[in-house]
Amino acid sequence: MAYNEKLFALATEKISQRRMKAEADAADRHVSVTMKCPEIRELEDKMRRSAYGLVKVIGMGEKTMEYIENLRNENLDAQARIRSLLVEMGYSENYLEPEYYCSLCNDTGFKDGKLCKCHLELLRQLSYEQLCKSSPLKISTFDDFSLEYYCDSRENHSLMCRNYEFCLNYANSFDLNSYSILMMGETGLGKTHLSLAIVGEVLKKGYGVVYGSVQNLFSNIEKEHFGRATDADGTTEKMLLECDLLILDDLGAEFTTSFTVATFNNIVNTRMLTSKPTIISTNLSLTEMQKRYSERIASRIIGEYNILTFAGKDIRQQKLGI
Repeated sequence: MAYNEKLFALATEKISQRRMKAEADAADRHVSVTMKCPEIRELEDKMRRSAYGLVKVIGMGEKTMEYIENLRNENLDAQARIRSLLVEMGYSENYLEPEYYCSLCNDTGFKDGKLCKCHLELLRQLSYEQLCKSSPLKISTFDDFSLEYYCDSRENHSLMCRNYEFCLNYANSFDLNSYSILMMGETGLGKTHLSLAIVGEVLKKGYGVVYGSVQNLFSNIEKEHFGRATDADGTTEKMLLECDLLILDDLGAEFTTSFTVATFNNIVNTRMLTSKPTIISTNLSLTEMQKRYSERIASRIIGEYNILTFAGKDIRQQKLGI
């Protein structure tokens, strides 16, 4: 799954903090217990001396294995005695061991050379939180998408029912081979809502998603490109090109320049070449897209994207009773 570098760094830091806290808490428990029961400290000192005693193995010849076995038995006896003392004091046998958040990887973030489940879950959580800061993701779900706002005509209601079912099925079956979608229609018809509903479900599957308005995303790319960003590191365009699913919201609302047109063409072309799914929502007609971004790129989108047309009356105005 493709997540951006900043998200990985943040997840790694949080996992490291979990590990440090677990080990610090265990150290505090150890101090408290050994103060109450000095015998535990004595037994631990004995085990440490046994470990140092392994140096004597060098040059012992045929007595080597016997000596190692004796040390092993002494350590096992000491460990058993410590567990017994802990139980007598009312603690569990493992009371002095760190209580890691994840028992699979002991808060290292990796299991068998791969990202642990806890690491992936944290990445999903952080990705969701990141998206929530810049979008109404929390309130944009399939469950709260109401088709009652499209009852102005039978045709519009039927069309939007099909769009809803299409998006729901797309989200439920999403994988890295999913196709791209172009959502077209006037403002206030639910394009952003259904886009974000898809995002919410795709994030649950553990995929890396980048969502944002074209205006904001392209503005960030331009600042990074020309060195005007305070933390310019050129990562925005990289994220857009490499994420598992890209949502470009409100195409056409941005201030169009040769740079934004070139950026849009590069993103669309690159993601097509690498077979990465993209969802674009726009108020523009196909003719307007051709004029603004070139016939070539508009033709590629029309030919390779699934086009959903949105119709009806502006939902915001309906809610206001206009």
